[in-house]
Amino acid sequence: MPNPTAAMLVIGDEILSGRTRDANMHYLAGELTKHGIDLKEVRIVSDDAPAIVAAVRALSAAYDHLFTSGGIGPTHDDITADCIAEAFDAHLDVRADARAILQAHYDTQGLELNEARLRMARIPEGAVLIDNPVSAAPGFTLGNVHVMAGVPMIFQAMVASVMPTLTGGQPMLSQTLRVQRGEGEIAAPLRQLAETYDDLTVGCYPFQKDGVFGANIVIRGHDGARIDAAMTDLARELGQ
Repeated sequence: MPNPTAAMLVIGDEILSGRTRDANMHYLAGELTKHGIDLKEVRIVSDDAPAIVAAVRALSAAYDHLFTSGGIGPTHDDITADCIAEAFDAHLDVRADARAILQAHYDTQGLELNEARLRMARIPEGAVLIDNPVSAAPGFTLGNVHVMAGVPMIFQAMVASVMPTLTGGQPMLSQTLRVQRGEGEIAAPLRQLAETYDDLTVGCYPFQKDGVFGANIVIRGHDGARIDAAMTDLARELGQ
């Protein structure tokens, strides 16, 4: 039975402008791999409502899970909750449980739960809250869409909250062989290996160090014994 599939939607002008380097995709990919959920696609969109709505509808329909990051804060350009509600035709309003979480948090900080902060309690009808142990403001899951903050520390905490609720499959395993030879020399044996072990994924990632060309050959799959066999054959063929 194939593993569940997932996509990620990274939301924010700051990512596309180059002002902020996204770290969340790398983290999510690693966690999904360990959980046996295959990340198949990642998109980045600006803070543009029609673009976000269209991407949410397309990706949530194409994959078992969609994870979003960014755009659920207190400022005017945090429009992700509005867009998720529109994509699912769900009513959006301040929800009592989310408000209570924020009220308790800001009370302990001695701060006012003002209008801007209250924006973070707006949750689409039918959504389930995602716990945020870092800054309290919750994310939420609506259908198969998991909506989380863009700040990496908070995003990671929300992923940790969501992951135990998801049914995974077989974790992806991998082994790497590093060779000091150019891709042109090893392309033919790699093609043959990929054809022989068509249940595995064979990737070649070149590098250059001190004027010497080389490559890291990565073999990935769900069957450790098959990966071992493929790696043994590869090492023998390349004289490693």
